[in-house]
Amino acid sequence: MPQTITTGYKALVDAAEREIETLPVEAAISLAGREDTVLVDIRDPRELSRDGKIPGAFHCPRGMLEFWIDPASPYFKPVFGQDKKYVFFCAGGLRSALAAQTAQHMGLKPVAHVRGGFGAWKKAGGPIDAPEEKKA
Repeated sequence: MPQTITTGYKALVDAAEREIETLPVEAAISLAGREDTVLVDIRDPRELSRDGKIPGAFHCPRGMLEFWIDPASPYFKPVFGQDKKYVFFCAGGLRSALAAQTAQHMGLKPVAHVRGGFGAWKKAGGPIDAPEEKKA
């Protein structure tokens, strides 16, 4: 019997955005490099090597987010124990909305995500470390 999906990804993202702060890309760019802010890149490692990175952003693959945030987890990352603002981004702004919502539900605060993600950052001229060149 085929599955019947009752709540699609758009509804999940819309619900997340009603709960969290969504930053326009220009606001996110202005936060880059600040001591009180951590930009959190939740893209897949292949996306980083293919498309480049935001300088200074902390990379946390989406699949490890909950484990890296929770201090009781053996995978906890101290970056998430700091008194800072956490600004999540992905490639287009969908996964990061869900990630920011999850982080907020876990008690991390303040959190936000970047509308349009890395794609919007790049289009707006935000700083980027170029993709790694493939070796022949």
